[in-house]
Amino acid sequence: MMDGRMNHDGMGMLDDLNASLPMPRIGQGFDAHRFAPEDSARPLWLACLKWDGTGIEGDSDGDVAAHALIDALLAAAGLGDIGTLFGVGAGSSGAGKHGAEMLRTTVETLAAHGCRPISASVVVIARRPRFSARREEAAQALSEAVGCPVSVTATTTDGMGFTGSGEGIAAIANALVLKLL
Repeated sequence: MMDGRMNHDGMGMLDDLNASLPMPRIGQGFDAHRFAPEDSARPLWLACLKWDGTGIEGDSDGDVAAHALIDALLAAAGLGDIGTLFGVGAGSSGAGKHGAEMLRTTVETLAAHGCRPISASVVVIARRPRFSARREEAAQALSEAVGCPVSVTATTTDGMGFTGSGEGIAAIANALVLKLL
């Protein structure tokens, strides 16, 4: 209520307007995993794509880009985080699942709560794999899994920290979700 006027219910006029419009909400997510041992047969999944090289440790496929995006979507919808939705550990409902499958389940959960993803962005932080050659493919795979445009960028930490030393991969994501009435 910007001008202090009240409507007949005692609500401000701005509150009345907001109550009748879908509300966009933003959420942020983060995930990080270490690489599995070099002699591991674990495949590397990142941004819903299979890559050459040793995979990531985790109960699911370890796709940090998908996991960070799940956290961002759930945060925007006010529905907790990846652990809230899928649980934690080898016996969780997310164990053994691929990031794309988990993203689709997340979007279904949002829809059941009157929310729809509008757009998202993911930043992958790693020394490997080299991301630039598959950036568009990664953006397309994530966009298809979520049902909205997802931009993807990648960066290094110039040798600093666990991502800089090559011990693992991290990702940060932001998502815009429309909360429908």
